[in-house]
Amino acid sequence: MNNYIEKNILPLVTKPITYLGNEVNAVHKIPSPEMIRFAFAFPDTYEVGMSHLGMKILYGLLNEEKDVWCERVFAPWVDMEEQLRQHDLPLYGLESMLPLNDYDFVGFTLQYEMSFSNILNMLELGKITLRSALREEDEPFVIAGGPCAYNPEPLADFIDLFVIGEAEEVILKIMAAHREWKKAGGNRQDFLKRAAQIDGVYVPAFYAVSYDKQTGLITAFSPIVKEAPPTIRKQFIENLDQAYFPEKIVVSYTETVHDRISYEIFRGCGRGCRFCQAGMIYRPTREKTVPTIQAKIKALIDATGYDEVSLSSLSTGDYSEIEALIKNLVCDYADGKVSISLPSLRIDSLSIEMLEEIQKVRKTGLTLAPEAGTQRMRDVINKGVTEENLLDTVRTAFEKGWGHVKLYFMIGLSGETLTDIEGIADLGQKVVDEYFKIDREVRNKSLKVVLSTSSFVPKPFTPFQWMGQNTREEFKQKQRHLKASIKDRKISYSWHDSGVSFLEAVFARGDRRLGSVLEIAHQKGCRFDGWGECFDLQKWMDAFDEAGVDPDFYALRNRDYEEILPWDFINTGITKDFLQTEAKKAETALTTPFCPDTCSNCGIMEFKKGWKCNG
Repeated sequence: MNNYIEKNILPLVTKPITYLGNEVNAVHKIPSPEMIRFAFAFPDTYEVGMSHLGMKILYGLLNEEKDVWCERVFAPWVDMEEQLRQHDLPLYGLESMLPLNDYDFVGFTLQYEMSFSNILNMLELGKITLRSALREEDEPFVIAGGPCAYNPEPLADFIDLFVIGEAEEVILKIMAAHREWKKAGGNRQDFLKRAAQIDGVYVPAFYAVSYDKQTGLITAFSPIVKEAPPTIRKQFIENLDQAYFPEKIVVSYTETVHDRISYEIFRGCGRGCRFCQAGMIYRPTREKTVPTIQAKIKALIDATGYDEVSLSSLSTGDYSEIEALIKNLVCDYADGKVSISLPSLRIDSLSIEMLEEIQKVRKTGLTLAPEAGTQRMRDVINKGVTEENLLDTVRTAFEKGWGHVKLYFMIGLSGETLTDIEGIADLGQKVVDEYFKIDREVRNKSLKVVLSTSSFVPKPFTPFQWMGQNTREEFKQKQRHLKASIKDRKISYSWHDSGVSFLEAVFARGDRRLGSVLEIAHQKGCRFDGWGECFDLQKWMDAFDEAGVDPDFYALRNRDYEEILPWDFINTGITKDFLQTEAKKAETALTTPFCPDTCSNCGIMEFKKGWKCNG
């Protein structure tokens, strides 16, 4: 199949290099009958997937096992899909071009609800039976993990088992269970029963759900086999210094979305933004030490030749030794022209020293996230920053030569008014005004302020999980109002499609009844729904109609605190009482302190015996 694809298929598609798998540091092994073949499946394009840090970690971790060969597979773009279907060829793993249905495992990472249709499309292209209950004995086990697995129910019909939490803690245990199962013999059910007994593993086929016929609400959720626990506890790594991180990563021959080294310096976040799922599910906060970070980054630079390192985390500026780390890294690599970038910086965690250190090598645009245009709304979401914080930061940036500032906001939050929307435009104007207060000889000759808004999507395990989303018309009205409120030509405005956000909310808060919708939408050709040129909301609305499912029931409805939520069987360590308290505080714009300053008793400290949080 290899030669045929290279000669007859790849010359006909865009970016053929992304379908070959022979990049620098790609892992190639000699297969044997005992080897476990694992396809790490990213349900988006190569360019997006190759930027994903989790894939790099698990690819390296699994390939460290002598009897495991982990390969990569990405969603083929529409032209490649057309060629595969036209020639009746299966989707394959990049390194060996083995058909997807010949692997032992196909593992999907769930980063975004809008990639769910791609999962079904990849399974079909890989000639794997879509519904797990109908799979033959010799078909791969389809597993999934990642942030969207914290509500696995919309995909329950298609996934054999989910990993809840940090996969480094679980994946090797699943491989060990597979080895034992193969030695002992048995069928698919036997393996799934073994896997279900591993902490953090959820096998949806082993649970039954009941619904009220009149209201549609869940009335019961319970295991139906003795091996399945009633509650799934998320798994997390306690000591990040000792956690696996590869010293080599695959280097693409083509540009990717984040074409640089991304190195994680800590996990978790103690800020407590009430809309942020990651800030809740990735607790507790755990840091790597500066020597560990420096040593790993050196190894990665030596192995890849990249000239930019991004320090990754949910809020990089909150790293306890961030200024010392930046000074050390800039000093280490200034001669080699290796730049350091800091995504995920909070407004109040920036300092003059950090800005000065970063600009010594290469100046980039400054991206900040005030999230809301008025202080009242920032207090509602517990953002913990002020207008003064923002203006102090941009003033410092302008003094140091920055000219491009991008500000992220969220619209559609609970209790929001058009005055709050106007506040976004006002804040953008104040940023422009700060630029012109700077001496002309010092400031950048070009100024560009970009305001970007996303539409609020209520997510599981957040204080806002009970809140309904704005309607699409309400979002459009707010977008139009904000656009009309911007008067300065130096300010530009970009926004997200409200239809995409609506569908995201449906699947974020959905249950198993969405499986039929997803399958119908797949049959209608829905895929790459996160891409504007592919997304077709009407196809999805038709799929809801045909399945007899009301999407508004999931996205727009406010939920009672007593309601059984589809994800209630998962224990993240954050108590429901804490989330409800935060939701009630949001109603009156009361804030909650930063974790290192004051413990708010979210529950994570008691989740794991003997655990001590970094803050």
